[in-house]
Amino acid sequence: MGIAVGGADLLSEKASMMRESLQKSQTITDNVVTILGSFDHRLSALETAMRPTQIRTHSIRKAHENIDKTLKAAEGILAHFDQYRQAEAKILNGPHEDLENYLDAIEKLRSNIQFFGSKKGFKSSDGIIFHASNLLAKAISKLEDEFKQLLSSYSKPVEPERLFDCLPNSMRPSSGSPSQEGDPMGKNPSSNHHSESHNNNNADAVVYTPPALIPPRILPLLHELAQQMIEAGHRQQLLKIYRDSRSNVLEESLQKLGVEKLNKDDVQKLQWEILEAKIGNWIHFMRIAVKLLFAGERKVCDQIFEGFDSLSEQCFAEVTTNSVTMLLSFGEAIAKSKRSPEKLFVLLDMYEIMQELHSEIETLFKGKACTEIREAAMSLTKRLAQTAQETFGDFEEAVEKDATKTAVTDGTVHPLTSYVINYVKFLFDYRSTLKQLFQEFEGGDDSSQLASVTMRIMQALQTNLDGKSKQYRDPALTHLFLMNNIHYIVRSVRRSEAKDLLGDDWVQRHRRIVQQHANQYKRNAWAKILQCLSIQGLTSSGGGSSTAGGDGPAGSSSGASRALVKDRFKTFNVMFEELHQKQSQWTVPDTELRESLRLAVAEVLLPAYRSFVKRFGPLVESGKTPQKYIKYTAEDLDRMLGEFFEGKNMNETKR
Repeated sequence: MGIAVGGADLLSEKASMMRESLQKSQTITDNVVTILGSFDHRLSALETAMRPTQIRTHSIRKAHENIDKTLKAAEGILAHFDQYRQAEAKILNGPHEDLENYLDAIEKLRSNIQFFGSKKGFKSSDGIIFHASNLLAKAISKLEDEFKQLLSSYSKPVEPERLFDCLPNSMRPSSGSPSQEGDPMGKNPSSNHHSESHNNNNADAVVYTPPALIPPRILPLLHELAQQMIEAGHRQQLLKIYRDSRSNVLEESLQKLGVEKLNKDDVQKLQWEILEAKIGNWIHFMRIAVKLLFAGERKVCDQIFEGFDSLSEQCFAEVTTNSVTMLLSFGEAIAKSKRSPEKLFVLLDMYEIMQELHSEIETLFKGKACTEIREAAMSLTKRLAQTAQETFGDFEEAVEKDATKTAVTDGTVHPLTSYVINYVKFLFDYRSTLKQLFQEFEGGDDSSQLASVTMRIMQALQTNLDGKSKQYRDPALTHLFLMNNIHYIVRSVRRSEAKDLLGDDWVQRHRRIVQQHANQYKRNAWAKILQCLSIQGLTSSGGGSSTAGGDGPAGSSSGASRALVKDRFKTFNVMFEELHQKQSQWTVPDTELRESLRLAVAEVLLPAYRSFVKRFGPLVESGKTPQKYIKYTAEDLDRMLGEFFEGKNMNETKR
């Protein structure tokens, strides 16, 4: 219990101490509140007293900020004024000495105009903008002059030698004119132009490097100048300057090359040899113009007007229009000129070059601005194709109706035959071209079309030859003439690509025709003389001294009249000498055919002559001057047959 009482006293004492502490804290708190209240009153009074000072301090701070902004704005304006003065000085000096800084000055001038344009509250802005705009206009004007002067200085006609250096030697224009042989119509389908073209027709393997029409180091400067002019709205002025500078230069380059302005009337007045040479050169000129000159001009346009495609296309179109027209007008004149067989191959040559250049023309002359040029090139291509097709038809008709008075007195191959065969051979050099023509105008397989055309031409030739053969009075010469000509046709076909189209049946059929004419020749030329060597009509009913008696070999000429035998020998001699004289002047130009024909005659004539001499010779030999009747041995006849068909002039032979 004692312990419990002690604990309660201790708790009571601690509670009393806590109570006293709380009372002291409350007193302190009340004192602090009183003091703080006093401070609040004093601070309020102080704040009231300080407010005017705070307001003045804020105003001063704002004023300083405004002054700083104004100073900064003034510094910016002064800096742009300084830029303007610097730009003005550079622009007044002109672009020629330092184009890069001149262009930089223009950019700064544009920046100034934009800057002062945004300073609507600045009273002097309008005046500054006015002066800066005038200065900018002068600067652009000087740029125009610089562009014009720079472009003009470096725009020079390209010398032909420089262009030829970009081509293989075989593609250089030919100055010679082709020779003319074997041409009954006064023309020769043979031309070196097409062979050159086809030798180089794997044009894909040939690399063309267009010449630099303007030095590469100048092009970036021209590009910068052009860009500034375009941005300044001087697009039309730029176009005019470029067209005036480059168009004439391009035309002069073509004229130096040899391109002429010829119309249809001019073409009609030219002799064929001269015209053919000009056509051959025109083909080369077209290739050089498109692959080198126009390609080079396209490159220049694209670099100067990079980023402005429509302007580049328009400039290219206007610069090249006159040059293209000058080239195409010659082609049009040829296509529209009077048709004749010899023009077919040059028309095909011209058609080929237009086809070869088609894709490049489409690429170079792209865009709306070049539409007329593309259409003009396509129009010429179609016109050349049409004229070639019509000329093809004319040729077939011309062959059938050819009425040339060329005399072929010796029965050899007629010039018309060699001309037509050469013509047909050349057709096969143009198979790919003819394929395009047939597909465009007739459709169908090109091989069957070409075979059909070739057969019609051959038939037309044979029809004409049949007519010409009737001019001969001697039927033997008629058949010799037809034999020679048809043999020439067959041999030529067998040695050419025509054999594959016409076929073995055609060849065999015409070989039989050759043999038929050879047989007809033998029948007409030798039937009468062989009749002299027959025994018919030699038997005499009279007998006596005029008949063969015991003097001759038994049974060798029994019943034959010596007078009739003599007459037969005399007749044979006269007839053979006439045949020899005449047929030695006739010609069989093919060696194999000539020997074959001589052998065929000898195989008939010599055995008959030997038999006749053996049987009836004794009747003559027993009389006076037997050599007067038996003038020739079989060997003599064989030797003389060897002189047949040599085309010899008998006056020369007698000498």
